Amino acid sequence: MKTIKEITQALKEATQVEEWMTEIAQDERAGVVKALVQFHKRLEKQEALKQAHQAKLDFDASYLPHQAAFVAGTDEAGRGPLAGPVVTAAVILPNYCVELLGVNDSKQLSKEKRNDFAKRIKEHALYYAVHFQSAEEIDRLNIYEATRQSMLKSMEALEVQPDFILADAMTLHTDIPQASIIKGDAKSLAIAAASILAKTARDDYMEALDEAFPQYGFAQHAGYGTKQHLEALAKYGPTIHHRKTFEPIKSMITQRE
Repeated sequence: MKTIKEITQALKEATQVEEWMTEIAQDERAGVVKALVQFHKRLEKQEALKQAHQAKLDFDASYLPHQAAFVAGTDEAGRGPLAGPVVTAAVILPNYCVELLGVNDSKQLSKEKRNDFAKRIKEHALYYAVHFQSAEEIDRLNIYEATRQSMLKSMEALEVQPDFILADAMTLHTDIPQASIIKGDAKSLAIAAASILAKTARDDYMEALDEAFPQYGFAQHAGYGTKQHLEALAKYGPTIHHRKTFEPIKSMITQRE
């Protein structure tokens, strides 16, 4: 009879139900029972992941004008913060891209997983581009228009023109056929991939900004209006990277004039 340790290890390495598990299922040792339960839970989770991935693939494929067409997804990161750019990305993936299993809305992933997926997306995407829209442009245009123009610029930076655009809750000023998808990063693989590239690029930018302005804590809050950030603003005032049309920065500037 195999030891609990041997059975547990074998179950950890297994990727599907196999004949030898029939006998294991009769083993009443607590450690074996626990290992078998964990094995089945892992398979169920993996199957759910595959189904969710397939749903995203099918969603994107449903917008293909023809089989050889390019469908591009676009999304943004950083519309809400008080400081830093809004960052957008555009991504064209191979049709039925199976290598990106697990890619999801960037907000649903840990930082470690986002960074890992960002590398994989760049490896497997046919084309991708990232655009940074500065705080100055956000103040000049307003955050909605600044984001929309940034999305279009990321599209225009692609090496090929897409045949169809899937944009996360945004309509772009372009003649290219498009669809505005509410919660698109949860429905479309291309949009989800774009959300990850935008988020990781913006996080890297804010971490670099933190080195230049360590007193604000940008690496911790990425420019969002946390207690730490607001206290730093009250003490040191806004930088050139703060959005002057956003409150409470707008009022702070008015009071100083």
